[in-house]
Amino acid sequence: MDRVDELARAFERFPGIGPRQAKRFVYHLLASNSGDRTRLADLISSIGASVKQCAECRRFWSGTNDLCNYCSDTGRSDAQLMLVERDQDLLAMERTGSYRGRYFVLGGVLTLSGKGAIRERELVERVERRSNTGLEEIILALSATSEGEHTSEHIRSLLQPLRGHMRLFELGRGLATGSELEYADKETLSAAFTNRKET
Repeated sequence: MDRVDELARAFERFPGIGPRQAKRFVYHLLASNSGDRTRLADLISSIGASVKQCAECRRFWSGTNDLCNYCSDTGRSDAQLMLVERDQDLLAMERTGSYRGRYFVLGGVLTLSGKGAIRERELVERVERRSNTGLEEIILALSATSEGEHTSEHIRSLLQPLRGHMRLFELGRGLATGSELEYADKETLSAAFTNRKET
């Protein structure tokens, strides 16, 4: 296979990247100087060694401790736990400045056809561990898509035996149906959090 096509196929594996955009990336790299290409190759090859998952929230981060900066921040509330699909959603919520609780990154969503996976075991363990240390509110901050709704339903049934005194909320409908958290502006996300409803 032609090396241009081979690299373009590799780029096509990235989310949201189609054949034309993948080819644009390849030709951009070809037009770049060799130093830039070498730096990019080094960053890609070393990312696994320099980035790890937080032991609590499961987000990817660069640091020497087991806990990321959000999980180790003693100024954050242990009473709230927000469940998000991906790291990008966590960062989008942080940009609003309206939430000061804890997070858990599910790692994806469940599709209606039965595909997809979330960190079920880790989530249950996290909730069980925190239920005796002041956890009062679990917030389902998933995208307003059919997959997000399906995943929320699954999580509700998964956590039902563990709820006890804990209350379960979902984001208010500041989010338009079909929208993903990652792309929502901070005002919309902030309103969705403020207008969360118990479920």
